[in-house]
Amino acid sequence: MNRELTKHAPTLLRLGIPIMVGQMGTIVMGLADTLMIGRHSTQELAAASFANNIVGLVIIAAMGFSYGLTPVVGALLGEGKEEQIGGKLKNALVANGLMGLLMMGLTGVLWLCLDLIGLPAEVVPLIRPYMLILILSILPQMFFNAYKQFSDGIQDTRTPMWLLLIGNTLNIVGNAILIYGLFGAPEMGLIGAGLSTLLSRVFLWGSAALVFRSAGRYRRHWKCYAASHILRADLLQLSRLGIPIMLQMGMESASFALSAFYVGWLGTASLAAHNIMNTVGQLCFMLYYGMAAAVAVQVSYYRGAGNLPETKRVAQAGLYLTWAMALVITLPIFLLRQQVGPLFTHSSEVANLVAAVIPVFAVYQLGDALQCIYANALRGMEDVKPLIPMAFIAYFLISLPLGYLFGFVCGWGFVGVWMAFPFGLTSAGLLYYWRFMKNPTT
Repeated sequence: MNRELTKHAPTLLRLGIPIMVGQMGTIVMGLADTLMIGRHSTQELAAASFANNIVGLVIIAAMGFSYGLTPVVGALLGEGKEEQIGGKLKNALVANGLMGLLMMGLTGVLWLCLDLIGLPAEVVPLIRPYMLILILSILPQMFFNAYKQFSDGIQDTRTPMWLLLIGNTLNIVGNAILIYGLFGAPEMGLIGAGLSTLLSRVFLWGSAALVFRSAGRYRRHWKCYAASHILRADLLQLSRLGIPIMLQMGMESASFALSAFYVGWLGTASLAAHNIMNTVGQLCFMLYYGMAAAVAVQVSYYRGAGNLPETKRVAQAGLYLTWAMALVITLPIFLLRQQVGPLFTHSSEVANLVAAVIPVFAVYQLGDALQCIYANALRGMEDVKPLIPMAFIAYFLISLPLGYLFGFVCGWGFVGVWMAFPFGLTSAGLLYYWRFMKNPTT
């Protein structure tokens, strides 16, 4: 263990910390959304819970599709073929745009059917306009994802960090103005939060494109980008890598997002508590993802350089660092669990539900870190097809059925629904670890 940490920890931290900081900005944005909406109206918080869970599932799945670019770029960097990287980005933008349009269409179908899925009647009129705005934000988010994965792949993780921090700050300011009607703006409540999110995602896309076109560090990649063509082979390669990652991350998110249907059956208070806990859970996941993304970059680099034994050492070092991170983050949340809910809402019923479920949340953090690191290690190896059946087993055959069993058959309610998550995440982590360690190429 000491050897892996000593050799690889500095590089993983150098790459991973900017990603974590950028993701922290995203989480702060989510926290701000939830805090501001919850203070404005508990019913709006419940409506935001459902819409954010469903569209968030799509956003995370779409983000997974964009991850197919990172191992391609990282391997080219390791092989010393940097002149080909710009062309991969051009094809990734086309692939991400097409996938974004497909995602918007599929989510739109669910939007049309909101009256048919058993949601509390009082929140459906609030969900409709907010969810529609979020659906429109999917496409600019997909384009930004392509630029971000390109930058991560060439080991420039600082540029996306700064863009995310600026974009998320603009979103928070926009929330304050549009939700509450500050500085003469109309008080728009939940719709204002949606508009602010849409505008911030358009900003991220436009600013990333501008930086890529004008920054000196990207000049050689821009020249290759400008001279390259849309190639069927590149689109197929990116789809071959991106779709399994998208499905894996989508199924993982589905174990949380589709549980919103279970929680919705339990009432508005449970739905609001679910939104709060998802926001807190994303804080941990996004930090783990920062380290895991660094693992994927380094694994793909060593794979491209032909140094396969080093890929295992990188993954092990990333796991040790992420487990340490999980312990540091989870302990204060557990100790202060009675204070978490009141940060988001004045409702004592919602706050009590949040406090009751935090011990379950604490249990699954090590398993979440394990699955995050080794899913990304497999991504770095371009060994992504096995992720699909493994994720299906962990999340659809274990987590979702157990959520219904514990929540309704056993009668444990909201806490019971959440008790399924440790089983699903830990199962996924063990399966990904087994595949990575048994992979003959490593």
